[in-house]
Amino acid sequence: MSILGYSQIEGFRSDHRPAHAAGSDIEWEKWFFNPPAGQRRTNTHIRIEGRANQRYALLFRDYLRTHPASAESYAELKLRLAHNLADLKMYAEIKDPAVDLIYLAAEEWATLVKWKQGQSDA
Repeated sequence: MSILGYSQIEGFRSDHRPAHAAGSDIEWEKWFFNPPAGQRRTNTHIRIEGRANQRYALLFRDYLRTHPASAESYAELKLRLAHNLADLKMYAEIKDPAVDLIYLAAEEWATLVKWKQGQSDA
């Protein structure tokens, strides 16, 4: 990523760990990058395949793809936070519990539809 001009964000070495998550903290480690100057602003997260935080992100994505009302509400939350909080750490601190609420619903949905990671692009 560095060769491409991306810069790693120090201090963000793991995903938020949901309160109910079991297992080792290593399951939630990741790398977090911002794009090169002049490129559209993005947040790039790099996770290790097969870890809990990869499943979390993919299940969250697939759930929102199949539940547009939840996706719209989540988008509105992110917009309001972005407009009112310049501090990235505080943004995450406020957003994480809302993400957990969606994720808990996603886990129930995953059981109901027998969701499997990588089974489809939803």
